[in-house]
Amino acid sequence: MNRHEHGAALLMAMAIMAFATVASAAMLVALSTWSRQAGLVADHVQAEELVSAGGDWARAMLFDDRRQSGDIDHAGEPWALRLPPMPFENGELGGRIEDQQGLFNLDNLVRNGKLDPVQYVRFQRLLSMLGLPAQLADTLADWVDADDVPQPAGGAEDAYYAALSHPCLAANRPLVDLDELALVRGFDADARARLAPFVTVLPGTTALNVNTAPAEVLAAVVDGLSLESARTLVARRDGGFYRNKADFLSQLGRDATVPASDIRVGSDYFLVSVRVTYGKAQARGQLLLARTDPTRWPDIVWRKFR
Repeated sequence: MNRHEHGAALLMAMAIMAFATVASAAMLVALSTWSRQAGLVADHVQAEELVSAGGDWARAMLFDDRRQSGDIDHAGEPWALRLPPMPFENGELGGRIEDQQGLFNLDNLVRNGKLDPVQYVRFQRLLSMLGLPAQLADTLADWVDADDVPQPAGGAEDAYYAALSHPCLAANRPLVDLDELALVRGFDADARARLAPFVTVLPGTTALNVNTAPAEVLAAVVDGLSLESARTLVARRDGGFYRNKADFLSQLGRDATVPASDIRVGSDYFLVSVRVTYGKAQARGQLLLARTDPTRWPDIVWRKFR
């Protein structure tokens, strides 16, 4: 082998060694990355399982609450207390249970596919108290009612939604959850944020729990009840919950009225929020629970992981 060939062979050997070194390093990096990703996936799976376990804890608590306190639900009960972050090995869990029947059920707006005029007026009152345009009641009514005729005061049916840059059609059915409001004309992020503490979406038509309703919702649902008077009722209620409908109705002024069928002192629907940190992973989940059968744990209406 001459000197030129020897030099070429040496360069080739050095190149092969360099390539092998780079390839080995790349393989080690890939293996390390895969190991970290696999660990993170495992942590996340475990975190989601703990979120589900937190939901089962809430179901057991609400089942036990119904057995002990019957059909009365108020903010002084154990289920209503926010669960502080609880540390455990390699993680932390926290959560809360929120009564949903103390809020205005947006699906009350329709009955059998037709607009309920009483609930429509109540929703308009709530919008007014929150500083939101009354027209939102019309656009929502058109979204959830079964017909395709726009409300005369500024509703929106298929013709409006089909002309959007991302066309769609009006749902013409009850809402599934509050996230769907983002699809309805006029319900921008600000409107949805203002409404969020006072409204909910529950299956069918539901009565209002006067033991947990905010003053704004009470004033919207009870005819002739001012917001100031509603706040007085809430302050009085916080010192001692209402034990039955008659107890609440007796506290109303002479000009304030509400059908007894539209109110109650207990609840069937609750929203459970669970937050879990496990290892390097975090998981959040929500469950809507329906406590309609006192002989079993509440049913899960829907469940979301975020």
